[in-house]
Amino acid sequence: MALQPSLRGLVIAGTLDSPHTLDIFLDYVCPFSAKIARAMDSVLVPLLGPGGKYHGKVKAIFRPQVQPWHASSTYVHEAGIAVARASPESFWAFSLELFRRQEEYFDSAVEKKTPSQIRSSLASLAAGILPPKAALVVADLIALAGPGNGGTAVSNDLKYTIKFARQNGIHVSPTVLWDGLIANEISSSWAEKEWTEFLTAKVAL
Repeated sequence: MALQPSLRGLVIAGTLDSPHTLDIFLDYVCPFSAKIARAMDSVLVPLLGPGGKYHGKVKAIFRPQVQPWHASSTYVHEAGIAVARASPESFWAFSLELFRRQEEYFDSAVEKKTPSQIRSSLASLAAGILPPKAALVVADLIALAGPGNGGTAVSNDLKYTIKFARQNGIHVSPTVLWDGLIANEISSSWAEKEWTEFLTAKVAL
C-alpha cells in the first residue's frame, strides 16, 4: 500500500519497493497492540531488515489506529506522527517506548489532565529519544495551531490515517492487512514460530 511522503517514517521494516506489504494497525494505548509491537520488533524487524531473509520482499507499515473510546488516543497518535515527520529514523524507537509506558496514557491516568498537559508529557517523552532539534520540532507540531478547531500541524496527517483505516473497514487494533486484505489469522499472541510459518507460506524467495 502507498504512503504519502510525510508518513514514510511509518515504514518500520523493509524497503518501500518491496512487493509484499504488512499494514499493521496499532493503537498506542491498546495492550494487545503493545504485545504485537514487541513481536514485530523481535521477529519482523530482523527478518525484513537489512540482511534478513525477507529484506526487499516484504515491508511492514505501522498504521496509526485512533480508537476514540480511549481518551488519549488522538494525542498519542499525533505525537507518533509528529516524530515520523521530524525524525523518521526515531519513529520506531519512540513507538516502542510509548508502548512500554502506555499505562501513563490510559483513561485512569489522564482523567484529570488537560490536553496541554498530555501533549507536554508526550513532547518530553520524545525529547528523551530524539535528537534535541527534532524534539523541539515535535513539540511545535503537536501544539495547537490556533483558536477554534484549528487542530495541530499534524492534524491533516492524522485525518489521512483515520480515513485510510475507515475505508479499509478497520475497527479495532491490532488488525493486519497482507497485501491489502485483512489477515484475520494474525494474532497479537504470535511469536517467531507463527510469523515465520506465515511468511514462508506467503513469500516466494
